[in-house]
Amino acid sequence: MPLPAAPDYATASLADVLPSVCASLGVPSALGEPAWSGRLGLPVARRAVVVLVDGLGADQLARRLGHAPWLRAQAATTRRVPAGFPSTTATSMGTFGTGSGPGEHGMLGYEVLVPGEDRVFNELSWEDGPDPERWQPGRTWFERAEAAGLEVVRTGPGFFDGSGLTRAALRGGRFAAAESLAGRVDAALRAVRTSPRALVYLYWGEVDKLGHVHGPESFEWTTELESVDRELARLAAGLPDDTSLTVTADHGMVACPHPTRVDVAEEPTLREGVHLLGGEPRATHVYCRPGAAADVAAAWAARLGERAWVLRREEAVAAGWFGPVAPVNLARIGDVVVAAADDLAVVDSARMRPQLLALVGMHGSLTGEELDVPVVHVPARVA
Repeated sequence: MPLPAAPDYATASLADVLPSVCASLGVPSALGEPAWSGRLGLPVARRAVVVLVDGLGADQLARRLGHAPWLRAQAATTRRVPAGFPSTTATSMGTFGTGSGPGEHGMLGYEVLVPGEDRVFNELSWEDGPDPERWQPGRTWFERAEAAGLEVVRTGPGFFDGSGLTRAALRGGRFAAAESLAGRVDAALRAVRTSPRALVYLYWGEVDKLGHVHGPESFEWTTELESVDRELARLAAGLPDDTSLTVTADHGMVACPHPTRVDVAEEPTLREGVHLLGGEPRATHVYCRPGAAADVAAAWAARLGERAWVLRREEAVAAGWFGPVAPVNLARIGDVVVAAADDLAVVDSARMRPQLLALVGMHGSLTGEELDVPVVHVPARVA
């Protein structure tokens, strides 16, 4: 089966959204250039609000625009960009917050190996994880914006404040906790109205949660999209004239039927030579016993056939799946990397919680349904 095209990190991707917004606000580039436009070339503004809707893939949105009148009104100028691989929240938050690709920031999956410690940890929950600032030491664009004199405010659920993922990928500025989407919109409006120069970030996760539980084509997913659209319209209407609004996402999603899944716990040939499993059902990092990587790759490729792309670490890196990879991050990648095609999910009932095994919607792989996210930008009415 031919390899899928790697995400285009060099032209425009999720990594370019926050840097481009910052450029429009006059924040110097990572190289210190005081006047630059970022890859997206956004118009100048004095204040900006950036909304990230978890799980709002470009394809899923396109099929449901009839339920989202505000987003439909922006469709002509909405861009489609790849989130990056793996197409999963922890990785994409690193990409979004740092403005660099997965291989550079090193947040490479839902669960990844801690080199030298013989264990994997969950980058989403960060339970028993390494020091976040050491795991991802690069400056975030929130830190850069704050250093440039902007008031930086991030709003989301209270437990995000100070969490490992937030510290690693989204540190900088102050946090304004709010539980409901309406409350977060209110917090964003208060923040942007009270500062002459501001960057405000708003996160919403219910679209992703409902897609996981019910599927991305479900009634529940669509109903949540309608609610999000109403609040985005209210947010846009309430912004000061010199304030831009950008809406994006971290990944899309596909439905993975339970009967067609492959369970590693029930497949002895998939366990031979395997030391640890990381990643997630649509993008699996296989950490092998010494000298076993070639045999493991062959066994997984033979079992999964055309339902997945199975590459050795060096092959996945050479194919550009992660973008440029910093040497310090190489060992975090599986000795074998498995990216699911069609609707495959590779699970491990011996170690996964029942709640995870019950999910319908999944993401992480290289299909357009999972990779592509929208970038909606409404310029400031006056510069």
